Amino acid sequence: MKIVLCEPLGVAAEKIERLAEPLRAAGHEVVIYGAVSPSQEALAERLAGASAAIIANSPFGAEAAKDCSLEFLSVAFTGLDHVATDVLASKGCVVKNCAGYATEATAETALLLMLSALRQSERLGRALRAGGSRAGFAGGELKGKTVGVVGTGAIGTRVIELVRAFGADAVAYSRTEKEDVKALGVRYLPLDELLRTSDVVTLHVPATAETKNLISAEKIALIKPGAVLVNTARGAVVDNAALAEALRSGRLGGAGIDVFETEPPIPDHPLYGCETAVLTPHIGFASREALETRAEMAFENVANWLKTR
Repeated sequence: MKIVLCEPLGVAAEKIERLAEPLRAAGHEVVIYGAVSPSQEALAERLAGASAAIIANSPFGAEAAKDCSLEFLSVAFTGLDHVATDVLASKGCVVKNCAGYATEATAETALLLMLSALRQSERLGRALRAGGSRAGFAGGELKGKTVGVVGTGAIGTRVIELVRAFGADAVAYSRTEKEDVKALGVRYLPLDELLRTSDVVTLHVPATAETKNLISAEKIALIKPGAVLVNTARGAVVDNAALAEALRSGRLGGAGIDVFETEPPIPDHPLYGCETAVLTPHIGFASREALETRAEMAFENVANWLKTR
């Protein structure tokens, strides 16, 4: 059986070879590509004759999906919004993600962005490099703040644990209220109430039709004046043009944004000109530890699927 690793997984080549060895020992052909496919046509060519494949977060659109003969696709990522799952399902292809590999990494990134936005570390760094000092800067502390967590899956729940360790209170909004989260002493609130009362709002929802533009211009207008908005979820969850306006006007105190509508962000993205926005290039999932775990899970998915055939 032909198994294709379509793109790098962010770990050493030696690690990939070790993970591929059991599959090869079982008689399977394992093809490994060391660079991201430049186009959907090229991706389709890489998948020619393959029964199983591994991808990460590069697009796997309908064009490539309709031409492939895959029976199984292991997605080395949590979200599946970049994969034409409907087309693959219509062809009988099973799709499995790597849920949970980056829970700690993403939760810690959310904390990084909160703290950086509250203390305005990027502005201070720019001032220092320009020969300035801390004059005129006085950031805020996380301790004593109310953090509104939107989405209480594994990452959102871990964020709750972390902010409470800093001495912050946590409230939450989710379509489904979870008893284990309530057991932590967390109150679930309607989204509008959470936005009005939280000093920090942090987003941890998947990209779906229901969550697109969840934090719209109207919702941004409800956010407590001076509050900080953090997004490590998906770019499409937030109206970033409205967010940029709220930051430029000074109505919001800051933002920490790791995800964008298109990635890498386009050169004229509205948040680029916002002094109080801390921006990172979708790095939340990509700690060394998380990438190691992701690679292991991606190959494990294939091995487990082969056991069912």
